[in-house]
Amino acid sequence: MNKQIKSLIIFFILTFSSLGQVMGQAYQISLLTADPGDELYSAFGHSAIRVLDKLNRTDYVFNYGTFDFDTPNFYGKFASGKLDYMLSVSTFASFVSEYDRQGRGIKEQILDLNVEQTEYMLEFLQTNYQPDRRYYRYDFFYDNCATRIRDALDLVLGDKLVWRDEVKESDEKTFRNLIDEYVYTLPWADLGIDLALGAVIDVDAKPLEEQFLPDYMFESFARAEIQGDGPIRPLVKETLVIMEFPKKEKSMGAFNPYWVFWLVAIIFTAITFIGFKKKKLFIGFDLAFFGLLGFLGIVVTLLWFATEHSATKWNWNILWAFPGHLVLIKGLWSKTLAPWVRKYLLFALIMADAAVVFWILVWQSFHPSLMPILLILILRTNYLYYNIGKYRLTTS
Repeated sequence: MNKQIKSLIIFFILTFSSLGQVMGQAYQISLLTADPGDELYSAFGHSAIRVLDKLNRTDYVFNYGTFDFDTPNFYGKFASGKLDYMLSVSTFASFVSEYDRQGRGIKEQILDLNVEQTEYMLEFLQTNYQPDRRYYRYDFFYDNCATRIRDALDLVLGDKLVWRDEVKESDEKTFRNLIDEYVYTLPWADLGIDLALGAVIDVDAKPLEEQFLPDYMFESFARAEIQGDGPIRPLVKETLVIMEFPKKEKSMGAFNPYWVFWLVAIIFTAITFIGFKKKKLFIGFDLAFFGLLGFLGIVVTLLWFATEHSATKWNWNILWAFPGHLVLIKGLWSKTLAPWVRKYLLFALIMADAAVVFWILVWQSFHPSLMPILLILILRTNYLYYNIGKYRLTTS
């Protein structure tokens, strides 16, 4: 009788154990990596998690890169860095259809998780999709659609996950370098990004930090290994191409800030030369120039001090795009020269020179197209400082 009971117990243990393994093997968890798109919002690519249930024939995609357009004060929260992103779920078919419409390829990396790890990942996704857990405060570099997946896998695998990211010193890149790889064909957007982001992104990104970009996370997953739960095995069991499109030849186009700003610099140089010959200042050009720089200075200041964006701090573009330049307009417009105007011009000249020094010493990397703008600023502040008291004021 005892032997029969023992045999029955062993039978049930083996049965439920096999059932658990079958349930675990029924699920296939994959990393989906979408190619970059043509627009700025899609220029860096995208990452998502696919959960395929072979037993029940369901196929879902968990996506950390979505937000709600109906959020109250949507644009204000977006600008101030207070917009929450969320984990959403869609069918795999609709996910593929969307990227097919955009003409963006998708690659899939099937993860070689064991039964326990698969169940843990499923539990993690289900828990985080709950209404009180699905929202998170987005950060482009440290908490986005890619890093959320990486962090989830770190939690599920713990110290069993080993990243094989050995980078040579010659291959080190700053966060700004990494961004530039994706937006160099969008020169105006590239300029806007470099104007908005501060010196905090001019540091070398560690291999793990590079995974904020989906392409880099794809490569890291391909090199990673799972250790400590049996024979060492690659994290990725199989890599598939779900959808592929021919690579488009991209260029920055004829209308870009490089030649536009150099053209403006030539015009200001000619104006300054003619003004020197005719003993005139042509203040009207300076009113427009300093007005634009002052407006940019307000934007830089607000992004630095009035938002929660971590990457907009310590932005030394403020050395040349300074809000105080708007005050200078009043002094230049006045028919009577106020004593403070020449002092401010000297201050603006020193600030512009300091920006060049910061650039040379790589304390912050400014956008290359800004060189002629800095030259104009140095030229005109210097010219006005020495001549505003001598030449007749004119807006002609």
